[in-house]
Amino acid sequence: MLTIKNVSKTFNPGTVNEKKALDKVNLKLEDGDFATIVGSNGAGKSTLFNAITGNFYVDEGQIILDGENITYKKEYLRSKVIGHLFQDPLKGTAPHMTIEENMALAYLRASTARHAYFSRINSKEKQKFREQLSLLNMGLENRMKQPVGLLSGGQRQALTLLMATMVTPKILLLDEHTAALDPATAAKVLELTKEIIAKRKITCLMVTHNMHQALEMGNRTLMMDGGNIVLDVKGEEREQLTIDDLLKQFQICAGRQLDNDRILLSR
Repeated sequence: MLTIKNVSKTFNPGTVNEKKALDKVNLKLEDGDFATIVGSNGAGKSTLFNAITGNFYVDEGQIILDGENITYKKEYLRSKVIGHLFQDPLKGTAPHMTIEENMALAYLRASTARHAYFSRINSKEKQKFREQLSLLNMGLENRMKQPVGLLSGGQRQALTLLMATMVTPKILLLDEHTAALDPATAAKVLELTKEIIAKRKITCLMVTHNMHQALEMGNRTLMMDGGNIVLDVKGEEREQLTIDDLLKQFQICAGRQLDNDRILLSR
């Protein structure tokens, strides 16, 4: 489903602020793969996501999604087939628009119809929105006419997840999407995430600083350092790994110990 070949990106080249954020990254995700990514700040995790979504063009390499080379495809066109959730619950929704209007925008954005942006949502589609909202068990199906800005952070993140997957994307990118939520709400959103991904069989990449999530969620664990993927484990090898084993593997592959406090404290 996703192939990344020798992708590199350097910000502010030729200046004192030059930063090589991605260094010849290679990655291949099969259809239905769910890979977690862990790494220190500045390892290149979010930069990799932004390269996939088209937030910027890479300096070299190729990004191929479902057989199509999207390396230089515009961001708004990629958004039709790529779902993206951020750490900040305030991103991904329009606060002054109603829940129904936000869902309509997400639905029409992912539509393949030529003039989808100018279409209107009919009663059948509104009922579909209501049914999907009811799956969240947050009572949002009875608040469809209320502005999204009145929702809590957890409700907004759950709504954003629903919006990103209501038309099944080719790939879903989750950038620490539960990190800013309280533990109880984070657990609920995480459980909802697992249910939606399993039910829709969505190919997914999820950044996390939680070592337990990195080993327990999905079927692959990736570790990034210095703008590259230094470790990729799956299958039986992954099942037998403990958190300490993972940290030792990182030290061997990266040539240094992992020094991120958030990751180490999650042990």
